[in-house]
Amino acid sequence: MDLRGLSREEMTELVVSLGEPAYRARQIMAWIYRRGIADPGRMTDLPVPLRDRLALLACPCEAVLQRRQSADGTLKLLLACPDGVAFECVRLRYGYGYTACVSSQAGCAGGCAFCRSGEGGLERNLTAGEMVGQVLALNAAGGRPITRVVLMGGGEPLANYAEVLRFLRLATSSDGLGLSPRRITVSTSGVVPGIRRLAGEGLPVTLSVSLHAADDRLRDRLVPVNRRWPLAELLAACRDWARLTGRRVSAEYVLIGGVNDRPEDAARLARLARGTFGHINLIALNPVPGFPHPPPSREAVAAFARQLRRSGVPVTVRRPLGRDIDGACGQLRASSRQGPAAGATNQPPDPEAARPGG
Repeated sequence: MDLRGLSREEMTELVVSLGEPAYRARQIMAWIYRRGIADPGRMTDLPVPLRDRLALLACPCEAVLQRRQSADGTLKLLLACPDGVAFECVRLRYGYGYTACVSSQAGCAGGCAFCRSGEGGLERNLTAGEMVGQVLALNAAGGRPITRVVLMGGGEPLANYAEVLRFLRLATSSDGLGLSPRRITVSTSGVVPGIRRLAGEGLPVTLSVSLHAADDRLRDRLVPVNRRWPLAELLAACRDWARLTGRRVSAEYVLIGGVNDRPEDAARLARLARGTFGHINLIALNPVPGFPHPPPSREAVAAFARQLRRSGVPVTVRRPLGRDIDGACGQLRASSRQGPAAGATNQPPDPEAARPGG
């Protein structure tokens, strides 16, 4: 089992089943979440027999295969699991501290046209423990601790609903990472059943939708999940999210030269955003091998942002952090393997995957 993925109740049940007092659970979780140590052999305030038994039960943690540091302070880690699956996570440096960009899947089945994460298909879902492990690995790299988490790395979080929900509860628990839900962002390409389900979980996290187009015809091309849940369904789910959680949804919009960065695109986006999205994050396309369209010019980005602001839409132009280490939006790889993994798929997310156990 992965000790990093156990709740306080589950950890207590485990230690009691091993004949130990319940308070040992608190000690183990303090080692994992406060000291960043998941190896039972290093938990020196536990009795040696308990450490030995836990070492037999606990699965090995991921190994750091590669560490790349950007000139702007961004750090990217390539982590490898014991089963050979690998994935990336990124630490972003802002004025307020460090943000962890966490992957929820190894690979991705979304097939978004301008994103490298899905180029090898989906290998498998990541566990809550593996998501926790990314935050711990980034913290272990030194510097100030992680204060925010964005589930914007590889994969579609709401296609791995059960494990992502478990991670969110661990991340916001006082026994876990201890983060405020408002400092956690879940990004989705538009898995409508997952949005509706997450809205009822009582976790006031931030929801961000990878929008990238304001009409179905273009969005079908750029974000294939739109063919299953078109914009009308997505916008209705976002409005329901705001009604149920009291928090409006933000949207990510990657600007692609000559594709979705024209004045008429900005006008459509402004009409769509009003009453649905509380904020639009504009992202100039980051270089992705094989994608035939160029990034927009700086002038086009500025003009697009001005047009949205004049229409009353709050907008931010995101800085391209980590671009020189392939750590920016859309640049994370599916894994360290070359080509599609065995069993990998590029099928869009299944609506059933948004149910617990999916």
